[in-house]
Amino acid sequence: MILKEKYTLSNGVEIPKIGLGTWMIDDNKVAQAVRTAIGIGYRHIDTAQGYMNERGVGEGIRSCGLPREDIFVTTKLDAAIKDYDGAVAAIESSMQKLGLDYIDLMIIHSPQPWSNFREGDHFFEGNREAWRALEDAYKAGKLCAIGVSNFEQVDLNNIWEHCSVKPVVNQILAHISNTPLNLIEYCQNNDILVEAYSPIAHGEMLKNKIVSAMAKHYNVSVAQLCIRYCLQLDMLPLPKTANPEHMKANADVDFDISEVDMEVLKNIDPIENYGESSLFPVFGGKMNADGSLTSHDL
Repeated sequence: MILKEKYTLSNGVEIPKIGLGTWMIDDNKVAQAVRTAIGIGYRHIDTAQGYMNERGVGEGIRSCGLPREDIFVTTKLDAAIKDYDGAVAAIESSMQKLGLDYIDLMIIHSPQPWSNFREGDHFFEGNREAWRALEDAYKAGKLCAIGVSNFEQVDLNNIWEHCSVKPVVNQILAHISNTPLNLIEYCQNNDILVEAYSPIAHGEMLKNKIVSAMAKHYNVSVAQLCIRYCLQLDMLPLPKTANPEHMKANADVDFDISEVDMEVLKNIDPIENYGESSLFPVFGGKMNADGSLTSHDL
């Protein structure tokens, strides 16, 4: 069963092969979602400072009935923090909000602040400073592993050229129809585990007729096919849900997609519009400096 399987990160830390994403689950509801997931068998919970639900995630972990060491917890440094002192304070803030003595994995959420996402400036110096704070917390035992998210090759190289601790993961948008194979290969060739957020394309893949037909052929749901696709590319999928039935189904992926069908899935036409989610920067939208969202053509 996939919930019992683990990857081993380059620093020797083991991480469950599938995690529960908690983006857009309210802080006052996420504790129950976490407890439910852990009751089903999940042992990997993913949150972020930007999700505004670290307090609730921590409550769920502390009240789930299992020893702390049985649960792998990931959080993310807010994308806007690009200085050492700010990052140090933010790491402490996450530990306090989660109510945990240590965090299993903490990652830089984006190489750019969301208001500047993918607009040219890579904030090289700021990312080096933020990374230095993560390194110090790692060396102090507050963090068991450190990594990045949404980093392109040039962003990874910036860290490698100046760091003393190498990133162990890169969490990226990766799903059927949007699989950055060159970046994935680059990470894997350098012992960086690729985590796939929004593996079901934030629900948009449910509308794809080719994927739906293939899922029917395997007698699985579209979501299960999407999650299995990520696993067969040696990625770690992070499906988000607060629905107990979906949690169970998302972990029921003990089947194999044939090599021929994997090639078909790798070449599905890209999603041109993520619907309501298109407002968010990772789906092509734009976050303004005041925190408001606008969208532009993809």
